[in-house]
Amino acid sequence: MEITLKADVGGKELSIQTGKVAKQASGSVVVRYGDTTVLVTAVSSHEERNVGFLPLSVEYQEKIYAAGRIPGNYFRREIGRPSEKETLTARLIDRPIRPLFPKKYNFETQIIATVLSMDQENDPDVIAMVGASAALVLSDVPFAGPIASVRVGRIDGELKINPVLDTWENADINIIVSGSKTGVVMVEGGSNIVSEKEMLEAIFFGHEALKPIIDIQEKLRESVGKAKRSFTPPEKDESLVAKLTAEAESRLREVIVIPEKMERYSAVRELKNSIFESLGEDYADRGGEVFEILGDLQKSISRNLVLKDGRRIDNRKFDEIRPINCEVGLLSRPHGSALFTRGETQVLGVLTLGSGPDEQRVETLRGEEFRPFMLHYNFPPYSVGEVKRVGGPSRRDIGHGGLSTRALEKILPDKEAFDYTIRLVSEVFESNGSSSMGTVCAGTLAMMDGGVPIKAPVSGIAMGLIKEDNNTVILSDILGDEDHFGDMDFKVTGTSEGITALQMDIKIRELSKDIMEKALEQARVGRLHILGKMLEALDKPRQDISPFAPKIIIIKINPDKIREIIGPGGKIIRGIQSETNTRVEIDDAGIVKIAATSAEEGAAAEQAVLEITREPEIGATYEGKVVKTTDFGAFVQIMPGTDGLVHISQLANYRVNKVTDVVKEGDMLKVKVLEIGRDGKIRLSHKAVSEDES
Repeated sequence: MEITLKADVGGKELSIQTGKVAKQASGSVVVRYGDTTVLVTAVSSHEERNVGFLPLSVEYQEKIYAAGRIPGNYFRREIGRPSEKETLTARLIDRPIRPLFPKKYNFETQIIATVLSMDQENDPDVIAMVGASAALVLSDVPFAGPIASVRVGRIDGELKINPVLDTWENADINIIVSGSKTGVVMVEGGSNIVSEKEMLEAIFFGHEALKPIIDIQEKLRESVGKAKRSFTPPEKDESLVAKLTAEAESRLREVIVIPEKMERYSAVRELKNSIFESLGEDYADRGGEVFEILGDLQKSISRNLVLKDGRRIDNRKFDEIRPINCEVGLLSRPHGSALFTRGETQVLGVLTLGSGPDEQRVETLRGEEFRPFMLHYNFPPYSVGEVKRVGGPSRRDIGHGGLSTRALEKILPDKEAFDYTIRLVSEVFESNGSSSMGTVCAGTLAMMDGGVPIKAPVSGIAMGLIKEDNNTVILSDILGDEDHFGDMDFKVTGTSEGITALQMDIKIRELSKDIMEKALEQARVGRLHILGKMLEALDKPRQDISPFAPKIIIIKINPDKIREIIGPGGKIIRGIQSETNTRVEIDDAGIVKIAATSAEEGAAAEQAVLEITREPEIGATYEGKVVKTTDFGAFVQIMPGTDGLVHISQLANYRVNKVTDVVKEGDMLKVKVLEIGRDGKIRLSHKAVSEDES
């Protein structure tokens, strides 16, 4: 049955329609907001997979036809590899819905969100997130929803829900909030150095606004929702659980508190293998079950260590930060570098500076974009002691890079002050918790080392949570294991004055305002501690950029002179670039940018441009070439593209009967500028030069 329900969201109508298209999917909806329309489908297989995780995949597809355009690539179709925006949005959809599937649900499930129409005002990302929840709610797939998502922007001091795209640049808060009726389940976004109190207000402003979206999903479920397929998690062999608990519990308690990660992992692995071997032949074919029970036991012991014993794996206090070491200037040829080490997480940040043509060109639904700041995150397998195939960036790499980009882009210098393209690369050398926050710290120091005049340094911290009933513990600077057995991964970045980015994911149903408030405050104290350690290594950006960085020279010329610099078919500008080994760009306003690898080459190119674009000055003397003679005088070219007339009366300090008695075409002649008319005509005199020299 076809049905459409509507809700007012941020003063605009949001509609969810089902029963019209894609009816063979387990659940499908068309969500419309303004003229932006997204189809979202959910399908779950009926064959169970024997895997130890939820086999959920999320695909988000932006069709260029949605914006009324033909793709600009060679093939004129959407290419197979998803764009960065598509990857980041797929992650946004995945993260809040994943914890809402039943434990041990091993049926492969796929969410596909397809953007069908885009109105250039409403971004499809939050609409797709709403659609994913609605499609699952209406399907036969067991799902503990609904949830909903909205974007919150603060523009001119006023909080708005789903502000239109053109206003985002003016927003000092831009976040996506996902939640249930009673709590928040995910937060993602950035801000322009705002306080924790302001950020908390924005988050729960968004939470209140998403409730009507949940209401219409519940009504849709009551009207046309399918009966949920029966699913009962496989029961554990309680006798085996008891046997393994008796055998392993005390021994696991001893090894999980080994402070060093790799030593701890090795000890835990050896213990589990030893226990499995001791079970004998009767359990030889039940290895998966045995190791799953031991894994659950390890998780339970780790949680109880925090909740009941009041201690962490590495014996830190709950709000204590691991030891930090920062080094800058490690690499000679890159334009800036920094090594940030916090505990067993180590990240190298590398800065490269470029000119305008080095900007990243990206085709989006809004058209072509040029990005002068790029941050690329690399997570090689050796950083966690693993052996894996090395390929292109994973979704995780792109996600961590996106978070780090938001953290740093707010403190970049204005183009007028620093007209460079900036690329940061994060090389994760070791990882034991929050390499993305290590990327933010290393990236900040690398830019400072490279002389980028950032507005303020930024640090970042990852917070964790262990919660059971009313017993709640917030952990600062979490380890990888604490992320694994904990209930929250909450990353916060900022300057000494406020927050620039945050990302929160939880594994429990929802999070209350008071817990978030405590986590934000504890994060603030922690990141300021980290920032202090960073500033001990380098307290401000260096005065000069690297001698190996390109030198950018900017000249303002008369726009009428642009064609003279370019020359016929680009001949002149190509010649300047070739002779001086530089790159020269000119815009329609007459701004000339010269990118050179050395100061000498830059100066040579600048001089060449100035020679072409010089304007004649009244009273100045020039030596020019006679390009034409007439009965009444001679035309002299005093600079490229600029001629003036020497009247016959100004050729000599005596009476001249015939112009060619004094000069001929091709002669060089010293002249003085007497007058420049409003029409641009120039009066020259050779007689005045002779009088000045006598």
